[in-house]
Amino acid sequence: MTQTQSQKKLTEELLAELLDAPSIDGYVAGHDFPATTLSAYLQQLLDEKGLARSRVVRMADLNETFGYQIFTGARNPSRDKVLQIAFAMALTLRETNRALTAAGVSGLNCKDRRDAIIIFCIDRGCSLQKVNEELYRFGEKTVC
Repeated sequence: MTQTQSQKKLTEELLAELLDAPSIDGYVAGHDFPATTLSAYLQQLLDEKGLARSRVVRMADLNETFGYQIFTGARNPSRDKVLQIAFAMALTLRETNRALTAAGVSGLNCKDRRDAIIIFCIDRGCSLQKVNEELYRFGEKTVC
């Protein structure tokens, strides 16, 4: 089963498959599981989206060395650095929250005003520059 097919299945459907499986070995072998580290998840996204790491680092307005270290797992980025990467890669809200979780930081929360602005911008496919303009306009701390 491809990851895209697995992502489209509802959690309840996957749970039923797991519980109906004759062995855990067969279930695990037949499913792709999301990457557990930020660097692995970012690499997966680069591959899926056909993006070049160097271009993403540049678009995210990151120092080249620091960006490389994030992608290799040598450095743990802050929440805002992950958001910079998310906007540079044009990630969906779900992908962004998975990246934030993989980085060990809190996901986006629509009850937080700053996060609500960021969520709105992600949903609308805004650029990093545009989200920073919106955050600034509302008197919130920009992403970078």
